[in-house]
Amino acid sequence: MQDGQFVSTRWTVVLAAGNSQLPSARAGEALSELCRIYWRPLYLFLRRENIGPEDAQDLTQGFFAELIGDRSYRRADREKGRFRSFLLGALKHFVSDVREGEQRQKRGGGKIRELFDESTIAEVEAQLRTAGNWSASALFDREWAVALVRQTFDRLAQECDIAGKRALFDGLRSYLAGGGDEAIPYEEISHRLHRSAVTLRSDVARLRTRYRTILREEVRGTVIEPGEVDDELRYLCQVLAQA
Repeated sequence: MQDGQFVSTRWTVVLAAGNSQLPSARAGEALSELCRIYWRPLYLFLRRENIGPEDAQDLTQGFFAELIGDRSYRRADREKGRFRSFLLGALKHFVSDVREGEQRQKRGGGKIRELFDESTIAEVEAQLRTAGNWSASALFDREWAVALVRQTFDRLAQECDIAGKRALFDGLRSYLAGGGDEAIPYEEISHRLHRSAVTLRSDVARLRTRYRTILREEVRGTVIEPGEVDDELRYLCQVLAQA
């Protein structure tokens, strides 16, 4: 990794942060970023396990605070499976420890308190209400897939920002994830952006290619071997298709 940079979804973040030579501030920053990306799947898993909203917030907050605070992620072993499996397993261990009497960090403390504002929690709770009969583990996997897609869009948007093409990205966003049924017609975007419909179709093709590349990078960072990427992508796409 280059100094000051990391791929936020990757095993390398956890492994590097567990390195005793890495400054604790940088380790905390890296893992706080992991929390930002992945707290929703963990929170929804807890809610589906019939844990109340406030307790689920406490446990999610406490889990990441412990992960960051005592560098327990040093125990992470890439050889034991996918990163989503590691993180969910670590959460289950944490909850078990809490239930055995360990002190839980209260909401509002630590480094990730900004995640739990009322509007964000309301949004996530609405997702829970649409989950039907999904099991806690299946819901976790669905939200994990959503988190990867969200991170992919964020990275692509950032690239377009840097290239001075954010308006183009915003106009074409609905075409990028394989949809298009509810997308804004090309003619309307063309009028708004003063760009021909033919050129816009080329833009969509280029952005879709880049979207797929970034998504593969995000998934690659959560598995052990390159050969596992396609299997993981297929699985996550199946999960999203069932949503």
